[in-house]
Amino acid sequence: MALPINLLGILVRTFVSAVAVLIGLVLAAAAVPAMWVDRNIVQEEGFVAFTAPLGKDPVFQQRLAAAAVGSLGAERIPEALSGLVTPILESAARSLTSMPGYPDAWTETLRKSHRLNFADPQTLPAGAQSVSSVTLDLAPLVALVTKQVAEVTTLPLEAPDQLLITIGQPEHRQILDRVSAFAPMGYALAIGALIAFALAFVAARQRGTVVAGIGLGTLVLAGVWKLAADAVGGAVTRTSSGNEVAEIFKSEFVAAASSSFGQWILAAAAAGGVLLAVGLVLRAVGGRRTPQPQPQQVPSQHR
Repeated sequence: MALPINLLGILVRTFVSAVAVLIGLVLAAAAVPAMWVDRNIVQEEGFVAFTAPLGKDPVFQQRLAAAAVGSLGAERIPEALSGLVTPILESAARSLTSMPGYPDAWTETLRKSHRLNFADPQTLPAGAQSVSSVTLDLAPLVALVTKQVAEVTTLPLEAPDQLLITIGQPEHRQILDRVSAFAPMGYALAIGALIAFALAFVAARQRGTVVAGIGLGTLVLAGVWKLAADAVGGAVTRTSSGNEVAEIFKSEFVAAASSSFGQWILAAAAAGGVLLAVGLVLRAVGGRRTPQPQPQQVPSQHR
């Protein structure tokens, strides 16, 4: 009976180890994208740091300046002074991104936009308009232009509290709300994946096989993440907002997101390759060290 019991124990350990590896990979498949979204999109500081470089793109800067200046239309400038103010506005449009206050205004634009799209409507400042679609608020940039024009012309101009530019449709906002609710769960999923991998390692009879399996699974996940990221990026790019500034922002954002998440994918693929190599080495070393069973000697019987 000793042999069947030992064999049953080996089969149970192998089954538990294999199931734990699969569970860990499934959890990791959801955890990594969720953590990236939470760090770079859902969290305000991460979103600002991630999108701040977009304001340095020359074409995007030009469109931002044009949108900011265009918001100071005839309703804010007396018709009698339009001839005087128009050249000043054109100069402001050309020099907006070189103004000393532009970096801070762009950062504040990102912060206000993030709060509009992710904060609870009840936490918005008084007078702030709640939005039902993915929106960019250019009010801080308009305030920068308004200040310069007011200083040159001495006109009592007031910047609007909000200048909203729609980037996505209401259904995209609903998706964004669901993603922002799910993304913080990525850290718990990652911990669960680590626990599952640890259980698989402890239960395994051939631990080199477990390490190699985790590495191979990680390589597969890297490929899946790449395909999924390309599909999501393509779907976002194909949606049209009808606004030139929004389209440029969306295009630049998708490119930046693809590059940033691509670095995570590359790191995961590298880790998977290392784990696969280590696992194969452990298997090879373990195979050489496994002692071969010695034939049992039947004791001779003396008459």
